Amino acid sequence: MTRRTRSALTRRQLLIRSASLVTLAGTSSLAKPYLSRAADRPQIAGGIQSGDVDGDRAIVWARADRAARMRLECSTSDSFKTILCAAFGDAVPDRDFTAKLPVENLPGGQEIFYRVQFDDIASNLAGETRIGRFRTPSRTRKSIRFLWSGDTAGQGWGIDPARGGYRTYRTMLENRPDFFIHSGDHIYADCTIPAEQGLPSGEIWRNITTEAKSAVAHTLQQFRGNYQYNMLDENFRAFHAQVAMLAQWDDHEVTDDWSPRGSVDADGYDDNGTSRLVSRARRAFFEYMPIRETRAQAGRIYRRIFYGPLLDIFLIDMRSYRDSTWNKGDDRDSFILGATQLACLAEARVDVFERDLEGDRSRPADRHRLDGCDRTWRRTACAARARNRGSPVFPQARGRRQRRVADGRHALHIGALLRSEPCGLPGFRAVLGVRFGTTACRHLVAGAARQHVWPPGDVPEGV
Repeated sequence: MTRRTRSALTRRQLLIRSASLVTLAGTSSLAKPYLSRAADRPQIAGGIQSGDVDGDRAIVWARADRAARMRLECSTSDSFKTILCAAFGDAVPDRDFTAKLPVENLPGGQEIFYRVQFDDIASNLAGETRIGRFRTPSRTRKSIRFLWSGDTAGQGWGIDPARGGYRTYRTMLENRPDFFIHSGDHIYADCTIPAEQGLPSGEIWRNITTEAKSAVAHTLQQFRGNYQYNMLDENFRAFHAQVAMLAQWDDHEVTDDWSPRGSVDADGYDDNGTSRLVSRARRAFFEYMPIRETRAQAGRIYRRIFYGPLLDIFLIDMRSYRDSTWNKGDDRDSFILGATQLACLAEARVDVFERDLEGDRSRPADRHRLDGCDRTWRRTACAARARNRGSPVFPQARGRRQRRVADGRHALHIGALLRSEPCGLPGFRAVLGVRFGTTACRHLVAGAARQHVWPPGDVPEGV
């Protein structure tokens, strides 16, 4: 019988083995809790976005996969060595776990990097982190590059991974714009997305499908699911993480060619006469868009963006205030913009013109000029005459004629965009109003004060 004897450990061997045991024990005690709690760490569901970059401020949006606290940091470097500002807010079930945080006092003409992280509210466990960027407007006269488009995933044409998904978003990102204006139809809530669509060539377009896109949207969750569908596309997510968006809406965020009083489903109207279908659609739109919410009027979409001394952007709402008879085209007394929006836009444009005449392009636009405005056009025009101090001629508005503000060198036409009678915008989809300065933007030729309403299709030559 052989007997094994245990040799005595030297002091050196004892120390080495003891250190190894401590290391293994330490590794085990750290690894197991981390692995067991990984599922408790909030994740970012669907990407991050920025929007409404207006002077020195912006909005940052993200969505968590559960109730969580959104933490935001901004810097001029992707290393985040220096933090310009920080903010936090909760993503809660009532808003479908989305959160929007405003940031202010940003430097002009800078690439701003932002870092988003969600923490578990109960345990403070840190979750997933993602980094995005946007560009602030220059405070000096510099060229501007922007894109505008609309209509995402309409008529059943969704995400086909084999064809590269939403390739348009990849192309837009390659152009490195300063910002992007989405002119409406972010979703097609009134259209389903089937598994397959036939092409004229005989090929098959194969869509990613979801439960929310298997039926026309009526419930709040179905409207939310329409926005979530777009975020399944990697090109869509990459674009919105790197380019700020200015969002409008049109009809398909609710239903085809909708109007406030004429579009309703089986749930009918609220006591105040608001269509419940429209209310659910508007709520989902504001939950998923990086749009600044206006305290003066909840759910208001029309607004003005100040993008440096050369450019002001008027984002209008041609759906929320229209008379239901507008869509029929047989009533000259119908309206599309509504009196309040019409007057606010007119006053804001007068402010732009006055700044041009004074030559003070460095003075920021009055951000609150569109907030809480309830003047009629006539009262606004009279106020403009009084402010003018008698230099150029501001003719008083009369009836529904086209209004013009002029100083002998330039003219500002109010009528084409602002008239609300049907003949004012025949066949036009007025989604964008832009004021350019005297320095032409890249790929654009523009006068000192020009306003355009473009029809669908190609931009007119020379614009």
